[in-house]
Amino acid sequence: MIKNEISSIDPKLPEILIYGLGNPGRQDDALGILLVEKIEAWVKENNYSYIITDQNYQLNIEDAEYISNYDLVIFLDASVDEIESVLIEPVVPDLKTNFSMHSLTPAYIVGLCNQLFHNIPETYQLHIKGYKFEFMKPLSRNAEKNLASAFTLLTTCIQQYLFSGSIYSN
Repeated sequence: MIKNEISSIDPKLPEILIYGLGNPGRQDDALGILLVEKIEAWVKENNYSYIITDQNYQLNIEDAEYISNYDLVIFLDASVDEIESVLIEPVVPDLKTNFSMHSLTPAYIVGLCNQLFHNIPETYQLHIKGYKFEFMKPLSRNAEKNLASAFTLLTTCIQQYLFSGSIYSN
C-alpha cells in the first residue's frame, strides 16, 4: 500500500490509539507491551502519524479522558481465556467493577468515558493467548507465535478501518 493512497481517501484521517497492557516482567503477560513495540516500528516505517501508541501495566480511571480524544482505540492484552491464539472483539461499555479498583477493564473505562465525556470512541480489545506468567522469564514459545499472529491481525484491522471505516472485512 502506498502511503498517499490513504490520504487521498479522506483528508481528515481518524485519530487511532493502540494501547498495550501488561507486565513485561511476567513472561507472557508482556504480550500487549511487546505488540505495542512492534506496532510502533510499523507506524514509524509507514509514517502513520495519526496512530498513537501507549502502554501501561494496567488501566487507570484517568484513561477514560485519554481515550475520549480518539476515533478508534484498540486495547492489547495477554489473555488466559479459552481462545485459539488471538481474538479481537468490540468493547461494550460497562460501569460494573470489582470490589478492588486495582484492575479496571476496558469496558469500565469506555463506560466511564461515555458517562463523563459523552463520547465513546470505536473501541476493541485484542486478546493474545498467554500460557506462562512466571517472574523474569522470557515469552513462552507458543506466546511468541501468538504475538506474530496478533501483529498480522492488528495491522490488517487498522488498514481495513482506514479503507472502509470498520475493522471487519465486508
